[in-house]
Amino acid sequence: MNWLKQNKLSIWTFAITSIILSMVQWKVEKPMLLIERFIPYSGWGMILILAIYSAFLISKMKDPEKTAVWRRRSWTLFSIVFFTQLILGTSGFDKFLMNPEKLHFPIPALIVGGPIYRGHISFMPILFLSTIILSGPAWCSQLCYFGAIDNIVAAKGKPNRKSIPYRNVLKHTFLFFVVIVAILFRLFNVELNLISAAAALFGIAGFMIILIVSTDLNKMYHCTVYCPVGTLIRYAKYINPFRMYIDSNCTECMACTKTCYYDALSIKNIQNRIPDVTCTLCGDCITSCHTSSIKYKFLNLKPETARNLWLIITITIHSVFLGLARL
Repeated sequence: MNWLKQNKLSIWTFAITSIILSMVQWKVEKPMLLIERFIPYSGWGMILILAIYSAFLISKMKDPEKTAVWRRRSWTLFSIVFFTQLILGTSGFDKFLMNPEKLHFPIPALIVGGPIYRGHISFMPILFLSTIILSGPAWCSQLCYFGAIDNIVAAKGKPNRKSIPYRNVLKHTFLFFVVIVAILFRLFNVELNLISAAAALFGIAGFMIILIVSTDLNKMYHCTVYCPVGTLIRYAKYINPFRMYIDSNCTECMACTKTCYYDALSIKNIQNRIPDVTCTLCGDCITSCHTSSIKYKFLNLKPETARNLWLIITITIHSVFLGLARL
């Protein structure tokens, strides 16, 4: 009984991951599990591996002291798998792609602009919206392929306590630009080759921002300012009931400001007792608080229970996505 109690989070995550992936394996006609496309019936073995992986990951991340390290490691793995799949898929190995004729390039601008240009919602936006409904802003802290790179670069030093200058104006400008360009492309029936080139340039510019600006500020400038998907999530996340707040026993020591790479814990935010809209619920800041004032909230659950529930949902989504063909 003690073993079950100590490992209940891992058991829950293992079970939910197994059930979701088993339903995908059983119900979806075209194999969605990558390994199943190469070795028939091997998907069941992959499901077991991913379920064990999710159970292992939550066993590490349930300890707030280890959350930041293991979140970064698992997120980096996710990004490596995603971009490897993209490179192999576009190099002629079509089995890595869901539909070689309708390839979704992993550029944030296309997640926002694509549905506007096409006039309908495709698989990727549905996948994106489902993560917001289930786990709020977890896309920006565990599931975005670009975000993992931004996080690695920014985390090489301690973030500046000052907020990013003109952050809100700039991020809304970038989002507005993507939306307007998508509308113009649709009105003038611009060819897909030109759209792909424009999206690629937007992605390259994003990488340059990560390498130059995020490195300089030690904050995730790409995710909090440049990325149009990140801007949408900052507001759409409120359809999800998970929250993070700062309790009244906070002494305003400002130690947590040195652990937030999302620019969500400025002096003003701490004084107002609520993280900024850019908070992704990553939880990296929790252990920096000497008074344990930074807490998760989900309806009427206790803060620790709310955090554990968020971890179960987020790690399950992460593990499921890791095994699927997403392009």
